[in-house]
Amino acid sequence: MNQLQAMRVFVSVADHGSFGRAATSLNMSNAVVTRYVALLEAHLETRLINRNTCSTSLTEAGAEYARGCRQLLDDLARIEARITHGVSVPSGTLRVVAHASFSLHDLTPMLKQYLDAFPKVRLSLTLLHRPVDLIEEGFDAGIVAPRQVSGGTLIRRPLVSIAPIAVASPAYLACHPAPQRPADLARHTLLTPTADIHGNEWHFQSPGGASEPVLIEPAYAVNNSMMLRQAAIASMGITILPANQVAADLAMGLLTRVLGEWDIRDADNALSLVYPGRRHVPAKTRSFVDFTVEWFRKHDAATARAITRTSCNS
Repeated sequence: MNQLQAMRVFVSVADHGSFGRAATSLNMSNAVVTRYVALLEAHLETRLINRNTCSTSLTEAGAEYARGCRQLLDDLARIEARITHGVSVPSGTLRVVAHASFSLHDLTPMLKQYLDAFPKVRLSLTLLHRPVDLIEEGFDAGIVAPRQVSGGTLIRRPLVSIAPIAVASPAYLACHPAPQRPADLARHTLLTPTADIHGNEWHFQSPGGASEPVLIEPAYAVNNSMMLRQAAIASMGITILPANQVAADLAMGLLTRVLGEWDIRDADNALSLVYPGRRHVPAKTRSFVDFTVEWFRKHDAATARAITRTSCNS
């Protein structure tokens, strides 16, 4: 058995959720794909995929093995890319799509440093709230929320987990006593994303694990988090924003965290870097992937430390 090829076939079946679709993607017959998976299961002496006439699903062992295979194949592709494309200079137009609200706040410093490091690359950036088909729309990479992206078999690299927090200005809280529990928000002026972005409820979880949903009737709704931040600083009311977007405002005293002991659920609280394909990734895309992952690794840690300091001082 060519174990590496069998792993590639198995990952394709796992990604597509179908032997047939995996066979089409790999330009193989259904029988060959089925044979590879069977050989892999025999080698591991465990079932990886549950099969019936209507669907396929990964077993618990299969899900764990798929995660490991993806990591191994990612590492191998990265090594091969360094060898194969090591002498090539990243160049050409790099088309990137990014989550609109996050990007307005955090991406510019990173993109400047990237273009400084790779001056032969021309960057075309598109900001979107809506879902996007990365391959169909011709993007080389995306910095997106989990629910935002689709399109073929994509590589996903987690970048940052964003804790949403409730904030208001000191001036607003001087006139309106800070809420002690989520239900108290009914007596406050609320600033929210539009319903198509987040819906009409905020879901809180107490330190003890109890859930407390709050139905929102906003005085002001807007589809841009930077506008919400500005409204909160202007003492218009209480809002919920990604912690990374308000870390500096908390440190400078422009905003104050409220309901700090409560976690906020059901928000887009993670961003991933996604890009199509696993082999022959262009040098411009590989350079952007490696640079972005490393940049977020450093800056996510710094933001977390800043939020911890301001939370302890509030």
